[in-house]
Amino acid sequence: MSRIEAGVPVRAAESVAAAVEPGTVLGVSGFGSVGYPKAVPLALAERGDAADLGLTVVSGGNVGAEIDETLMATGAIARRYPYQGSDEANARVNDGRLAFHDRHVSQVADELLYGGLPAPDLTVVEAVAVGDGWLAPSTSLGATPALVEAADRLVVEVNDAQPRGLEALHDVYRPGAPPGRDPIPLTEAGERIGDTRVAFDPGKLDAVVRVDRPDATYEFRDPTAEDRQVAANLANFLSEEIERNPALAEAVNLQFGVGSVGNAAALAIEDVAFGDREVAYVGEVIQDSVLDAVDAGGLTAASATSLALSAEGQNRLFGDLDHYAERVVLRPSDVSNAPGVVRRFGVVAVNAAVEVDLTGHVNSTHLRGTRMVNGIGGSGDFTRSGLVSVVAVPSTAAGGDASRVVPMATHVDHTEHDAGVVVTEHGVADLRGLSPRERAREMVDVAHPAFRPALDRYLERGLESGGHTPHDLETAFDPLERE
Repeated sequence: MSRIEAGVPVRAAESVAAAVEPGTVLGVSGFGSVGYPKAVPLALAERGDAADLGLTVVSGGNVGAEIDETLMATGAIARRYPYQGSDEANARVNDGRLAFHDRHVSQVADELLYGGLPAPDLTVVEAVAVGDGWLAPSTSLGATPALVEAADRLVVEVNDAQPRGLEALHDVYRPGAPPGRDPIPLTEAGERIGDTRVAFDPGKLDAVVRVDRPDATYEFRDPTAEDRQVAANLANFLSEEIERNPALAEAVNLQFGVGSVGNAAALAIEDVAFGDREVAYVGEVIQDSVLDAVDAGGLTAASATSLALSAEGQNRLFGDLDHYAERVVLRPSDVSNAPGVVRRFGVVAVNAAVEVDLTGHVNSTHLRGTRMVNGIGGSGDFTRSGLVSVVAVPSTAAGGDASRVVPMATHVDHTEHDAGVVVTEHGVADLRGLSPRERAREMVDVAHPAFRPALDRYLERGLESGGHTPHDLETAFDPLERE
C-alpha cells in the first residue's frame, strides 16, 4: 500500500524550510518526544538566518531533539508552547532567551481553536501515510488534529522509519465547539469512537516531505531500591483502596505519569490482587510497563495519546502491531486527558513531583520556585480530576541531600485540593478528609527519617503561630537540615 497518494505535492524539506518567514507561528505534531516532524526542523536549523527567524513553536507536548535542541540552539525559536524538556530549551527558558508558557495539555486544542494560544501559520505533522484531505499519524496524536485545523497551511512529513500499521492504533475523535459541545461518548477504555486518520481541508496542504528517520527512544533507568519500595507501598495502598472504595468494586482504571519513576510505579500493577475486576490503563502516555501489563493479561485495554517507549518496547510494539491494536488505542490529548473522561472512568491517577509540602501542595515543574524543569504536561489533568489522585515519589533528591517533603512548596502546580494521597518509600500519607494540621503530621511520617526532626521543628513553630494552616513564614523556604 502506497504511503503517499497520487496527486499530492511532494517537495524537499529544504524547499519547505526556505519559505518559512520570520515571525511564523509553527505548529508541530509530537507528544512524549515521539511522532514529531524531523526533516523540516533540521532544514530550518541549516538556514543561514536561523537566528533571526523568531519562531513561535506550538506542539501537543514534548518533542524530540531535532526541534528542542538542534533548532532551539540556533536561536530560531523565540517562544514555546505548551511543554519542553530538553537541556537546551531549559537553559534558554531559565535565562530568559526563550519565552515559555506552560499549559495543561488537555486545554491546548481548545486554546488553539478559540483564541487562548496563537493559531499556527504553518503546521508540520509527522505521518505514516497521506492522501487527499487525510493523514495517518505515527507514534503520537496529542494536539495534532487541532493544530491541523487551526493552521493556515499544512506540511506532512511521511516517515518511512515509522511502520505503516501504526494507523490502526489511532482513534481520532473531535469534540464539538462550545457552548453546544456534546459529552465525549467514551464508555470503555478500549472503545473506538472516531477514525484512524486526521481529516483536513485539501486546500491547506502545501507539501508532503519524504523522511526516513526514527524517533529517539526513551532510556528508562533501572528502578532503584527506593523506587521499588515506593512501588511496593503503592501496591499495598491500591490493594486496600480497591477493597474499601465502592467505585472500584468492578473495574479499576489506572494512569501513571511519564518517566522512570512512573515506569517503576507501574510495577505496582503486578502486586495488586485485582480479583475478577477489569483493569485498564486510561492515561496520557504508554510506557514499557504498560505494554508489559498488556502482554501479561493484566490490562484489558490501554488508552493514551503517545507511545513513550524504550528501544526494546518500541521493537516489541512495531513487531506485532496487529496484536497490540486489539488493546492499545491512541486518542487526541483533548480526549485522552479530558476532565470529563477522567472523572467518568474514575481514574486512579499516579504522578511524580519535584516536591510536596506539609499541607499537600505539589510542585511538579520548578526547582526552588524559579528554575523550570520541563512543564506541567498532563499531570494536572489527571491529578485534579482523578477519583483517587496519588503523588508517588522517593522522599529525597540530589543523592539524598534534599528532601522532597518540604515545609512550603516553592511553586504550586497542584493545590492541596487536588492530590489526595502521597506515597514515598517510607509509607503512605492519605490526606483525604484531613485538616491542614492533620495533613502536616501525616506528611512528616512519610519524609526521610533524616529530615523529620527539622520538619517537626518547623511544624511546631507553625502551630505556635496559630491559624488554620500551620506555617512559620519567616523560615518556610529555608533549606532543611539533614540529621
